[in-house]
Amino acid sequence: MRSDFIIGIDEVGRGALAGPVVVTAAAVPTSLTWKVQSKKLGGLRDSKKLSAKQREAWFGHFKNHPKISYAVAFVYPRQIEKRNISGAANLAALRAYQRLALDSRLSALSSSIFLDGGLFLGSRKLQPAHAKTVVKGDEKIPAVAIASIIAKVTRDRAMVRLARRHPQYGFEIHKGYGTKRHCAAIKRHGMSHVHRTTFLGK
Repeated sequence: MRSDFIIGIDEVGRGALAGPVVVTAAAVPTSLTWKVQSKKLGGLRDSKKLSAKQREAWFGHFKNHPKISYAVAFVYPRQIEKRNISGAANLAALRAYQRLALDSRLSALSSSIFLDGGLFLGSRKLQPAHAKTVVKGDEKIPAVAIASIIAKVTRDRAMVRLARRHPQYGFEIHKGYGTKRHCAAIKRHGMSHVHRTTFLGK
């Protein structure tokens, strides 16, 4: 079956001690998939190979691009603990895809779906045949790299907002990951409601 769009799906925040997991589904026309670039920003790379400033610049590029669509889903600590991290991330992947599918340009068109790493659309057993999980998909498939950048910028911004409400933890610096500074702050102040208690052995 011919695909009119390539949909890439990626998540950020799986290993953090606090804050949400954020999943983005990004749709790119098949004709544009291997031509995603910017004269100002250069060639597209996955989010881990970009600085925060570069990711923000790419995010702005995607947000204003007339042919690229995306949708974002959040899963918060209580749901992560209820479902386990993989189940929560897979649920968010499904939600992001479903929101993206509401786009009128996509509803009547076929698409191929690629998810990064251990991410599945809903679950491994229920993932449809036209969706494929690809190891290091963010390095191999431009649509997944786009999803990776959008998810990373979206989550980083969310953690900066959380830092204003919980300034004692330094979320704006480590984004909820288990750095020495973050662990010391947890030991000093205890956990907040945005921490994942199961990740901390509580």
